[in-house]
Amino acid sequence: MAEPLHVTERFTVPAELEGRRADAAVAELAGLSRTAAAALCAEGRVLHRGRPIGKSVRVEASQTLTVEVPVPEDPSVVVPQLVAEFRVVHLDDDIVVVDKPAGVAAHPSPGWKGPTVVGALAGAGVAVSTSGAPERQGVVHRLDVGTSGLMVVARTERAYTALKRAFKERTVTKVYHTVVQGLPDPLRGTIDAPIGRHPGYEWRFAVVEDGRRSVTHYEVLEAFGRASLVEVLLETGRTHQIRVHFAALRHPCCGDLTYGADPALSAGLGLTRQWLHAQRLGFEHPGTGDPVVFESPYPQDLAYALETLRDGGPA
Repeated sequence: MAEPLHVTERFTVPAELEGRRADAAVAELAGLSRTAAAALCAEGRVLHRGRPIGKSVRVEASQTLTVEVPVPEDPSVVVPQLVAEFRVVHLDDDIVVVDKPAGVAAHPSPGWKGPTVVGALAGAGVAVSTSGAPERQGVVHRLDVGTSGLMVVARTERAYTALKRAFKERTVTKVYHTVVQGLPDPLRGTIDAPIGRHPGYEWRFAVVEDGRRSVTHYEVLEAFGRASLVEVLLETGRTHQIRVHFAALRHPCCGDLTYGADPALSAGLGLTRQWLHAQRLGFEHPGTGDPVVFESPYPQDLAYALETLRDGGPA
């Protein structure tokens, strides 16, 4: 059997891990199990100042540990022990691109006890950048829990800095597909309307006069009468932007009961969440400088709803 691929990562021991055993510290820092971290120590893959350290050595704050972290042999396959349909579609030293299923959050947050992209990657042994807030290290952009599709996560500090800049400067191509109720008029256009917190609902957003500028470009790809398949290119990236903008046009995303979707139509299409998918993601690779583009097929629930509409819609 071929030896698994390892990627070299460097970690600085934080103050809260002072005095912990090396295997426990490595498990925490690299997102590995304690057993896996102990095995790396035994194999001489955990170094301090260029020398291997044993699993029982006590680490000190501010120490730099060099760890050869194993990566999945075939990162394109589903990792069944994590979350159904969670896929790593690209993995290299600088970035990991994932196909996030609905029902998975980008990172931990107050009140959310479900699975996260950060947790799934840790469970797969994929180390990410230590930049960012502790609960969202490596995360440079997010998708709603109920939105499926492509996300890129930084694995190095260089990648984190470059990708954060790219998203801020809007040089990243973010293409979504959504099925909205009715038929938008015109069939191609731009929605330029500020978004902010909804004045009456804590967890909702709305088009409000004093909101942040938000720009959504769209084009209808297919029309079915009761609903339309729309391609969306985001210029800005506000929370719930697509959902809020189309709701404001009175064409809410099918299945999106939070923003006014018809419950009967949603049920007829078998939807338990909004029909919204991050279908294409393109950016300049932070390591090579080359342009890269990734695409994601529709997941099963969205594909079923779309075929139902193409077949004449729900009865």
